[in-house]
Amino acid sequence: MPSLSSETVGWAAAGWVLLFSIGGCLRTTMPGQSHQGPLSPAAPSEVEVAAELRAHVQRLAGDIGERHVRRPQALRAAADYIEAQLRSWGYVVGQQRFEAGGVTVSNLDAELRGTRDAGAIVVVGAHYDSARGTPGANDNGSGVAATLVLARRLAASRPVPGAATDLGQTVRFVFWTNEETPYFQTELMGSAVYARRCRARNERITGMLSLETLGYYTDAPGTQRYPSAIRGDYPDSGNFVTFVSNRASQKWLESTVAAFRRTSAFPAEGLAAPEWIDGIGWSDHWAFWQQGYPGVMVTDTAPFRYPHYHRATDTPDQVIYERLARVVVGLGRVVVELAR
Repeated sequence: MPSLSSETVGWAAAGWVLLFSIGGCLRTTMPGQSHQGPLSPAAPSEVEVAAELRAHVQRLAGDIGERHVRRPQALRAAADYIEAQLRSWGYVVGQQRFEAGGVTVSNLDAELRGTRDAGAIVVVGAHYDSARGTPGANDNGSGVAATLVLARRLAASRPVPGAATDLGQTVRFVFWTNEETPYFQTELMGSAVYARRCRARNERITGMLSLETLGYYTDAPGTQRYPSAIRGDYPDSGNFVTFVSNRASQKWLESTVAAFRRTSAFPAEGLAAPEWIDGIGWSDHWAFWQQGYPGVMVTDTAPFRYPHYHRATDTPDQVIYERLARVVVGLGRVVVELAR
């Protein structure tokens, strides 16, 4: 997510007032029912995923640290790590190189071909650069780690027709650079470069999921920031995952939220709103909207919850891996369902 001044966050908070109060422009009612009450004990698979997520975030934000074009060696180290992980799971990794700030940078992708309609593509991705001055554990080491875990789990299952994890459509995992300022929502934003190429190639992307700042959850009251005008059933605690889209992507959003709520015992909220409202387009899904593709951001709401957002304290120990694992396992089920 982009770097924000205190003034910008203030305006953003005002934007979120609109998100939850302007009924005519918004779609806040989502299919299914969000999980209520205590979480069940973690399943063995979730414990395993939590350990994987921790290892990926530690490598990116702990060992490599701050990574962007002004720290090109670190940015390349992050890309090399992602590529090595994907190759170790049997993927062929594509690189889209381009110049930014006098530095050659790369988007990376890898895919599992669909068994019935391979030309239809579900994109799942995250940006691997960090904002300046922060190691970027949650923003966006958590999103990268989640995408890597999903890529590994689906590769290990080797979906075949008729299996529980059968993929009728192609699932493509993408890792973008240059999401953060100064390239945010510019022509050199990595996802913008990538989405333009998708459109130029006439690729049939049925929808994309942008995994963004995904790893902070708390049951403490008052931890989810909303203006005082917010009332009703909206959560007061920051213990849920959020799915966000523009109005044009509403059907894709509803399918995503419905699948997550149906298959995952973890709180989830969804929101479709106009693109001009602050917060709605704050990640790589924005770039796909510009090319006419449906896109949804999956997030913990970043500066509206996470106290270490874009700070030097955004370190690996701040990520809540056990809950992030539940979200990621749930997203795995969602991806399989969307790609059927």
